[in-house]
Amino acid sequence: MTMRLSILLAQLNQNMGDLTANADAMLAVRDRWPEADLILFPELQLIGYPPEDLVLKPALIARAHDELHRIAAATADGGPAMLVGTVIALDDGLYNAMALLDRGAVAAMIRKHELPNYGTFDEKRLFMPGPPPEPIHFRGVRIGVPICEDIWFPKVCEQLKAAGAELLLAPNGSPYEPDKDDLRLALVRRRVEETGLPLAYLNRVGGQDELVFDGSSFVVNADGAVAVQMPDWEAAETLTFWDKGAGGWTCEAGERHALDPAPADLYHAMMIALRDYVNRNRFPGVVLGLSGGIDSALSAAVAVDALGADRVWCVMMPSRFTVDESLSDAAECARLLGVRLDTIPIEPAVTAFDAMLAPAFAGRARDLAEENIQSRIRGVTLMALSNKFGHMLLTTGNKSEMSVGYATIYGDMAGGYSVLKDAYKTTVFALSEWRNANRPSLGLGPEGPVMPVNVITKPPTAELRADQKDSDSLPPYDVLDPILRGLVEEELSVADLVARGFDRDTVARVERLLYIAEYKRRQAPPGVKLGTRNFGRDRRYPITNAFRTA
Repeated sequence: MTMRLSILLAQLNQNMGDLTANADAMLAVRDRWPEADLILFPELQLIGYPPEDLVLKPALIARAHDELHRIAAATADGGPAMLVGTVIALDDGLYNAMALLDRGAVAAMIRKHELPNYGTFDEKRLFMPGPPPEPIHFRGVRIGVPICEDIWFPKVCEQLKAAGAELLLAPNGSPYEPDKDDLRLALVRRRVEETGLPLAYLNRVGGQDELVFDGSSFVVNADGAVAVQMPDWEAAETLTFWDKGAGGWTCEAGERHALDPAPADLYHAMMIALRDYVNRNRFPGVVLGLSGGIDSALSAAVAVDALGADRVWCVMMPSRFTVDESLSDAAECARLLGVRLDTIPIEPAVTAFDAMLAPAFAGRARDLAEENIQSRIRGVTLMALSNKFGHMLLTTGNKSEMSVGYATIYGDMAGGYSVLKDAYKTTVFALSEWRNANRPSLGLGPEGPVMPVNVITKPPTAELRADQKDSDSLPPYDVLDPILRGLVEEELSVADLVARGFDRDTVARVERLLYIAEYKRRQAPPGVKLGTRNFGRDRRYPITNAFRTA
């Protein structure tokens, strides 16, 4: 009878679609830990998560089969067995599965039963639900393997317990959201309390397009105590030791890493997402407009922390409306970050457009059209640099602006990625203050302040006309952002927000701006998801939409 097990929790990143690289990485983990009995890998580790329609390609399924059996063959040496996340194709469809690889073969296959189909998830579109899972038999131990969503409801874990499972290993692909650490721990403790079984929760790390995964894997024993807490945001491998006593299996106490508090977790989410997006898409670095404002300053800081100062290229593009304060703030920000800063005045292009459009615009006063031309000239300039030198254009708009359309399509919205897309303006202020006082633990940027205090404290402005301020067109951000959170994250009506004390006309105007800006958001670059309702994967609204609540 087996009385002791060593289980390696491999909290890894994934390279979407590069099955050979993912397989090699798992085999390398196995080589590093010959003393382990079993190695647990995250959900869909062989493919990448979420794979979206990539899994509908028969060629990918065939390669997944071949790579899985290549990994399985390596276990013929009698060393560690492996639980590997993959996709399998059966006669009735595709399944999200975990394969037990042991002694040179695929010894067991567990298919995911509960398929999430909300928010960022649409697994019912791709996969068939597996049957209620049975425990796998591994070296005399019956192990339940609920896959990610399977632990969000009691049924699967209760079925595994009833079928004789002695402990639970839960592989996950759980994206970051604020406060999700507490949510996961409470959830796992409920499953543990219901079943009386210890549970190891393993999550992946790293960015995948708009999602970012924070790791934060952990083990909870049958008494509800946390035995192991792995780090957030970085790949890690932790060998856990399990002993069987009179009361069942228990995981020995091991490492206990402290997890990021707010807003350090938000900052790391932006940083890791950008790092993986740029590196996986093989850009040499990023280029961005540095205006002297807070959004571009924070975007530049995140980029430097993610990639290093030598891979971040900032460009100041002054117009006739750019004040000296903006020039000096941008220069000081670049100095503090240690990045290259070029200055390319846009006035020659503005003059050319004025002359070119003069006959068509004759008799009309200057208005938003001329303002947006300036933004579009800046977008064209940055895209030209991107095309010429290969750097990805990092856009700098925040969620408040994206919500109400306070952004120029084909102008400051042009680019390849945005780290602020899901960060409201008030969040931008908080993150900027935090970064000026703290250096992220995984950051590559400098210690100390990364932007002048003036950038944080001065009134925000687009500087597209003389003496322009954001407050000329929008409510103050400490009013606007709570309204937007109510409309976007909570799906509240105008009446609901008026009941919270907001002015009815202001809320109605913000709701209208939110809806009519949908077409812009459809054409915005991807950006890291930071909250519960990001634009794109979470919140999917029709562009043509006459519904209003006021």
